[in-house]
Amino acid sequence: MNDARPAGAAPTVLRVVLGKRLQDLRERAGLSYEQAAHALDVTHATIRRMEKAEVGLRLPYVEKLLQVYGITDPLEVERFLDLVKEANRPGWWHRFRDVLPDWFSAFVSLEGSAVLIRAYEPHYIPGLLQTDDYAHAVLRAGRPQASQAEIDRSVALRRERQALLTREEPPLLWVVMDETVLRRPIGGAGVMRAQISRLIEACDMPQIRLQVLPFSLGPHPAMYGPFHIFRFAQPELPDVAYVESLVGAIYLDERNDVSAFREALDRMSAQAPQATRTQEFLDARRKEL
Repeated sequence: MNDARPAGAAPTVLRVVLGKRLQDLRERAGLSYEQAAHALDVTHATIRRMEKAEVGLRLPYVEKLLQVYGITDPLEVERFLDLVKEANRPGWWHRFRDVLPDWFSAFVSLEGSAVLIRAYEPHYIPGLLQTDDYAHAVLRAGRPQASQAEIDRSVALRRERQALLTREEPPLLWVVMDETVLRRPIGGAGVMRAQISRLIEACDMPQIRLQVLPFSLGPHPAMYGPFHIFRFAQPELPDVAYVESLVGAIYLDERNDVSAFREALDRMSAQAPQATRTQEFLDARRKEL
Protein backbone atom coordinates (compact mmCIF):
# COMPACT_ATOMS: atom_id res chain seq x y z
CA MET A 1 0.00 0.00 0.00
CA ASN A 2 1.43 3.38 -0.90
CA ASP A 3 1.68 5.63 2.11
CA ALA A 4 -0.02 8.98 1.59
CA ARG A 5 -0.09 8.76 -2.19
CA PRO A 6 -3.04 8.99 -4.54
CA ALA A 7 -4.07 5.48 -5.52
CA GLY A 8 -3.62 4.07 -8.97
CA ALA A 9 -5.10 0.87 -10.34
CA ALA A 10 -5.63 -1.33 -7.33
CA PRO A 11 -3.83 -4.56 -6.59
CA THR A 12 -5.79 -7.29 -4.90
CA VAL A 13 -5.12 -7.54 -1.19
CA LEU A 14 -3.63 -11.00 -1.77
CA ARG A 15 -1.03 -9.43 -4.06
CA VAL A 16 -0.11 -7.02 -1.29
CA VAL A 17 0.28 -9.94 1.11
CA LEU A 18 2.49 -11.89 -1.33
CA GLY A 19 4.63 -8.82 -1.96
CA LYS A 20 5.25 -8.48 1.77
CA ARG A 21 6.04 -12.21 2.00
CA LEU A 22 8.61 -11.84 -0.79
CA GLN A 23 10.14 -8.95 1.12
CA ASP A 24 10.34 -11.06 4.30
CA LEU A 25 11.95 -13.95 2.40
CA ARG A 26 14.52 -11.63 0.80
CA GLU A 27 15.41 -10.06 4.14
CA ARG A 28 15.66 -13.47 5.86
CA ALA A 29 18.02 -14.56 3.07
CA GLY A 30 20.14 -11.49 3.82
CA LEU A 31 19.87 -10.12 0.28
CA SER A 32 19.63 -6.51 -0.84
CA TYR A 33 17.30 -5.19 -3.54
CA GLU A 34 20.28 -5.06 -5.87
CA GLN A 35 21.28 -8.68 -5.23
CA ALA A 36 17.73 -9.94 -5.81
CA ALA A 37 17.48 -7.83 -8.95
CA HIS A 38 20.77 -9.27 -10.28
CA ALA A 39 19.28 -12.78 -10.11
CA LEU A 40 16.44 -11.68 -12.41
CA ASP A 41 18.54 -9.34 -14.57
CA VAL A 42 16.23 -6.45 -13.71
CA THR A 43 16.64 -3.17 -11.85
CA HIS A 44 16.36 -2.95 -8.09
CA ALA A 45 13.27 -0.78 -8.62
CA THR A 46 11.47 -3.79 -10.08
CA ILE A 47 12.04 -5.77 -6.87
CA ARG A 48 10.81 -2.83 -4.78
CA ARG A 49 7.67 -2.51 -6.90
CA MET A 50 6.95 -6.24 -6.68
CA GLU A 51 7.23 -6.12 -2.90
CA LYS A 52 4.97 -3.07 -2.70
CA ALA A 53 2.38 -4.63 -5.05
CA GLU A 54 2.81 -1.78 -7.52
CA VAL A 55 3.17 -4.26 -10.39
CA GLY A 56 1.78 -7.68 -11.15
CA LEU A 57 3.76 -10.69 -9.95
CA ARG A 58 5.21 -12.52 -12.95
CA LEU A 59 5.37 -16.26 -12.31
CA PRO A 60 8.91 -16.81 -13.75
CA TYR A 61 10.24 -13.93 -11.63
CA VAL A 62 8.62 -15.22 -8.45
CA GLU A 63 9.77 -18.79 -9.05
CA LYS A 64 13.35 -17.63 -9.57
CA LEU A 65 13.25 -15.43 -6.48
CA LEU A 66 11.99 -18.29 -4.34
CA GLN A 67 15.00 -20.33 -5.47
CA VAL A 68 17.37 -17.45 -4.73
CA TYR A 69 15.77 -16.99 -1.28
CA GLY A 70 16.35 -20.65 -0.43
CA ILE A 71 12.80 -22.01 -0.83
CA THR A 72 13.49 -25.46 -2.27
CA ASP A 73 10.50 -27.53 -1.15
CA PRO A 74 8.57 -28.18 -4.42
CA LEU A 75 5.23 -28.25 -2.60
CA GLU A 76 5.90 -24.92 -0.89
CA VAL A 77 6.94 -23.35 -4.19
CA GLU A 78 3.85 -24.74 -5.92
CA ARG A 79 1.54 -23.34 -3.22
CA PHE A 80 3.19 -19.92 -3.48
CA LEU A 81 2.89 -19.87 -7.26
CA ASP A 82 -0.77 -20.93 -7.05
CA LEU A 83 -1.38 -17.91 -4.80
CA VAL A 84 0.41 -15.69 -7.31
CA LYS A 85 -1.95 -16.89 -10.05
CA GLU A 86 -4.94 -16.14 -7.85
CA ALA A 87 -3.57 -12.72 -6.85
CA ASN A 88 -3.07 -11.71 -10.48
CA ARG A 89 -6.68 -12.39 -11.41
CA PRO A 90 -8.74 -9.19 -11.64
CA GLY A 91 -11.14 -8.63 -8.74
CA TRP A 92 -14.87 -8.98 -9.34
CA TRP A 93 -15.10 -5.19 -9.51
CA HIS A 94 -13.00 -5.21 -12.70
CA ARG A 95 -16.17 -5.66 -14.75
CA PHE A 96 -17.34 -2.28 -13.45
CA ARG A 97 -14.18 -0.50 -14.64
CA ASP A 98 -16.32 1.64 -16.98
CA VAL A 99 -17.73 3.48 -13.94
CA LEU A 100 -15.10 2.69 -11.28
CA PRO A 101 -12.23 5.19 -10.99
CA ASP A 102 -8.80 3.63 -10.51
CA TRP A 103 -8.36 5.45 -7.21
CA PHE A 104 -11.58 3.91 -5.82
CA SER A 105 -10.91 0.35 -7.00
CA ALA A 106 -8.33 0.07 -4.21
CA PHE A 107 -11.09 0.93 -1.72
CA VAL A 108 -13.32 -1.85 -3.05
CA SER A 109 -10.44 -4.32 -2.81
CA LEU A 110 -9.69 -3.35 0.79
CA GLU A 111 -13.36 -3.35 1.74
CA GLY A 112 -13.89 -6.85 0.41
CA SER A 113 -10.88 -8.28 2.26
CA ALA A 114 -11.19 -6.52 5.62
CA VAL A 115 -12.39 -8.22 8.80
CA LEU A 116 -13.15 -4.85 10.40
CA ILE A 117 -14.37 -1.70 8.65
CA ARG A 118 -14.70 1.43 10.76
CA ALA A 119 -16.00 4.69 9.30
CA TYR A 120 -16.92 8.25 10.15
CA GLU A 121 -19.46 9.87 7.82
CA PRO A 122 -20.63 13.49 8.19
CA HIS A 123 -22.44 13.82 4.84
CA TYR A 124 -24.10 10.65 3.51
CA ILE A 125 -25.23 7.21 4.53
CA PRO A 126 -22.20 4.93 3.90
CA GLY A 127 -22.40 3.09 0.58
CA LEU A 128 -22.65 -0.34 2.21
CA LEU A 129 -25.91 0.72 3.88
CA GLN A 130 -27.56 2.75 1.09
CA THR A 131 -30.82 1.82 -0.59
CA ASP A 132 -30.86 1.91 -4.40
CA ASP A 133 -33.04 5.04 -4.48
CA TYR A 134 -30.82 6.87 -2.02
CA ALA A 135 -27.71 5.81 -3.97
CA HIS A 136 -29.25 7.10 -7.21
CA ALA A 137 -29.92 10.49 -5.61
CA VAL A 138 -26.43 10.76 -4.09
CA LEU A 139 -24.66 9.74 -7.30
CA ARG A 140 -26.76 12.08 -9.43
CA ALA A 141 -25.90 15.00 -7.14
CA GLY A 142 -22.20 14.17 -7.26
CA ARG A 143 -22.05 13.44 -11.00
CA PRO A 144 -24.56 15.76 -12.68
CA GLN A 145 -23.06 15.20 -16.15
CA ALA A 146 -23.24 11.39 -16.01
CA SER A 147 -25.76 9.53 -18.16
CA GLN A 148 -28.55 7.57 -16.54
CA ALA A 149 -26.88 4.36 -17.71
CA GLU A 150 -23.67 5.32 -15.88
CA ILE A 151 -25.60 6.11 -12.71
CA ASP A 152 -27.43 2.79 -12.93
CA ARG A 153 -24.11 0.95 -13.34
CA SER A 154 -22.67 2.74 -10.32
CA VAL A 155 -25.69 1.78 -8.24
CA ALA A 156 -25.28 -1.83 -9.38
CA LEU A 157 -21.64 -1.72 -8.26
CA ARG A 158 -22.71 -0.36 -4.87
CA ARG A 159 -25.29 -3.14 -4.56
CA GLU A 160 -22.65 -5.79 -5.27
CA ARG A 161 -20.37 -4.27 -2.65
CA GLN A 162 -23.16 -4.65 -0.11
CA ALA A 163 -23.19 -8.43 -0.62
CA LEU A 164 -20.19 -8.73 1.72
CA LEU A 165 -22.48 -7.92 4.67
CA THR A 166 -24.50 -11.11 4.13
CA ARG A 167 -21.73 -13.52 3.16
CA GLU A 168 -20.85 -16.46 5.40
CA GLU A 169 -18.13 -14.59 7.31
CA PRO A 170 -18.92 -10.88 6.97
CA PRO A 171 -16.66 -8.14 8.29
CA LEU A 172 -17.63 -6.14 11.35
CA LEU A 173 -18.93 -2.78 10.08
CA TRP A 174 -18.78 -0.03 12.72
CA VAL A 175 -20.06 3.36 11.53
CA VAL A 176 -20.32 6.69 13.32
CA MET A 177 -22.51 9.22 11.46
CA ASP A 178 -23.31 12.84 12.17
CA GLU A 179 -26.95 13.74 12.73
CA THR A 180 -26.52 15.89 9.61
CA VAL A 181 -26.61 12.72 7.53
CA LEU A 182 -30.19 12.04 8.64
CA ARG A 183 -31.32 15.67 8.37
CA ARG A 184 -30.06 16.35 4.85
CA PRO A 185 -33.00 15.70 2.45
CA ILE A 186 -31.81 13.35 -0.29
CA GLY A 187 -34.27 12.03 -2.86
CA GLY A 188 -37.34 13.28 -1.01
CA ALA A 189 -39.18 12.21 2.13
CA GLY A 190 -40.13 8.78 0.80
CA VAL A 191 -36.54 7.93 -0.11
CA MET A 192 -35.32 9.10 3.29
CA ARG A 193 -37.96 7.09 5.16
CA ALA A 194 -37.00 3.93 3.27
CA GLN A 195 -33.31 4.65 3.87
CA ILE A 196 -33.80 5.11 7.59
CA SER A 197 -35.82 1.88 7.69
CA ARG A 198 -32.80 0.15 6.11
CA LEU A 199 -30.59 1.57 8.87
CA ILE A 200 -32.97 0.35 11.57
CA GLU A 201 -32.84 -3.14 10.04
CA ALA A 202 -29.04 -2.92 9.93
CA CYS A 203 -28.92 -2.19 13.66
CA ASP A 204 -30.34 -5.68 14.27
CA MET A 205 -27.56 -7.36 12.28
CA PRO A 206 -24.89 -8.73 14.64
CA GLN A 207 -21.99 -7.68 12.40
CA ILE A 208 -23.08 -4.02 12.21
CA ARG A 209 -22.62 -1.32 14.83
CA LEU A 210 -24.23 2.01 13.99
CA GLN A 211 -23.95 5.18 16.06
CA VAL A 212 -25.31 8.68 15.42
CA LEU A 213 -23.59 11.77 16.81
CA PRO A 214 -26.35 14.26 17.75
CA PHE A 215 -25.86 17.99 17.17
CA SER A 216 -26.23 18.47 20.90
CA LEU A 217 -22.86 16.85 21.59
CA GLY A 218 -21.10 19.80 19.97
CA PRO A 219 -17.66 19.61 18.31
CA HIS A 220 -15.71 16.38 18.00
CA PRO A 221 -12.23 15.28 16.81
CA ALA A 222 -13.10 14.49 13.16
CA MET A 223 -15.06 17.49 11.95
CA TYR A 224 -12.70 17.94 9.00
CA GLY A 225 -14.23 15.16 6.88
CA PRO A 226 -15.13 11.50 6.35
CA PHE A 227 -12.71 8.58 6.51
CA HIS A 228 -12.52 4.77 6.76
CA ILE A 229 -10.17 2.40 8.58
CA PHE A 230 -9.67 -1.18 7.36
CA ARG A 231 -8.24 -4.06 9.38
CA PHE A 232 -7.28 -7.46 7.95
CA ALA A 233 -6.84 -11.01 9.19
CA GLN A 234 -3.44 -11.34 7.49
CA PRO A 235 -0.63 -10.43 9.92
CA GLU A 236 1.43 -9.01 7.04
CA LEU A 237 -1.08 -6.22 6.45
CA PRO A 238 -1.19 -3.08 8.60
CA ASP A 239 -4.41 -1.18 9.22
CA VAL A 240 -5.17 1.19 6.35
CA ALA A 241 -6.90 4.58 6.61
CA TYR A 242 -8.72 5.97 3.58
CA VAL A 243 -9.48 9.66 3.00
CA GLU A 244 -11.39 10.75 -0.09
CA SER A 245 -11.56 14.04 -1.99
CA LEU A 246 -13.44 15.24 -5.07
CA VAL A 247 -10.71 14.06 -7.42
CA GLY A 248 -9.06 11.11 -5.73
CA ALA A 249 -8.12 9.45 -2.47
CA ILE A 250 -5.23 8.90 -0.10
CA TYR A 251 -4.43 5.57 1.53
CA LEU A 252 -2.34 5.68 4.71
CA ASP A 253 -0.72 2.69 6.41
CA GLU A 254 1.97 4.23 8.63
CA ARG A 255 1.22 3.39 12.27
CA ASN A 256 1.21 7.00 13.53
CA ASP A 257 -1.06 8.20 10.73
CA VAL A 258 -3.61 5.43 11.19
CA SER A 259 -3.51 5.84 14.97
CA ALA A 260 -4.65 9.45 14.63
CA PHE A 261 -7.78 8.36 12.77
CA ARG A 262 -8.39 5.43 15.12
CA GLU A 263 -8.12 7.61 18.22
CA ALA A 264 -10.56 10.14 16.74
CA LEU A 265 -13.07 7.35 16.06
CA ASP A 266 -12.59 5.90 19.53
CA ARG A 267 -13.39 9.26 21.13
CA MET A 268 -16.45 9.75 18.92
CA SER A 269 -17.68 6.22 19.59
CA ALA A 270 -17.41 6.88 23.33
CA GLN A 271 -19.38 10.14 22.91
CA ALA A 272 -22.15 8.80 20.67
CA PRO A 273 -25.23 6.97 21.99
CA GLN A 274 -25.00 3.18 21.86
CA ALA A 275 -27.09 0.83 19.71
CA THR A 276 -30.42 0.94 21.57
CA ARG A 277 -30.53 4.74 21.62
CA THR A 278 -29.39 4.85 17.98
CA GLN A 279 -32.46 2.81 16.97
CA GLU A 280 -34.69 5.10 19.00
CA PHE A 281 -33.14 8.13 17.31
CA LEU A 282 -33.61 6.62 13.87
CA ASP A 283 -37.22 5.69 14.56
CA ALA A 284 -38.00 9.21 15.80
CA ARG A 285 -36.39 10.72 12.69
CA ARG A 286 -38.38 8.41 10.40
CA LYS A 287 -41.62 9.51 12.05
CA GLU A 288 -40.71 13.16 11.42
CA LEU A 289 -40.57 12.61 7.64
